[in-house]
Amino acid sequence: MKWFIIILVMASLLSSVMWVMPSPRQRHQGRLRLKARQLGIQVQLVRVSFPRATGEIEGEDRTLAAYRFARTNLDRDERSGWRCWEVLRVETLNNTGLPEHWSWGKEVAALQPAEYKQLSAVLQQLPQGVQGVESTPLNLTLYWNERGDEAMLDQLAVLIRPLLDAKI
Repeated sequence: MKWFIIILVMASLLSSVMWVMPSPRQRHQGRLRLKARQLGIQVQLVRVSFPRATGEIEGEDRTLAAYRFARTNLDRDERSGWRCWEVLRVETLNNTGLPEHWSWGKEVAALQPAEYKQLSAVLQQLPQGVQGVESTPLNLTLYWNERGDEAMLDQLAVLIRPLLDAKI
């Protein structure tokens, strides 16, 4: 009986330790976020409200990782007059100037025709895991489900560089 109690206590301790250990998915996310930090990208978990998709009754809220690329090339006047916008990977009627399967999150941004063209080109190249893009005077944010490796993070940084450089 004494050995049975010892084995039971050891099994209980071992299960507690295993419960605290991160899963393979959590380890993967940790490596991605560490790499992002090394590249100067801020990562946050945020709740994103998606608009009502075509044929749906309600919109949906999702918790996604927000990879924020800092805008360092704007002066004070550009920041104060910035036109914020958000596009999300959802099919709605509010998709003026955007490629298929992308829609404006809140309202259609007042972009110039060349800016629409450049934004559309970038959106078409983004991997399926990127669920949205948001532009503010402080940063350009990618809402990503983090399904991909560190090379994909490098690819995302390269893909959005033209939007940062063009101040879109």
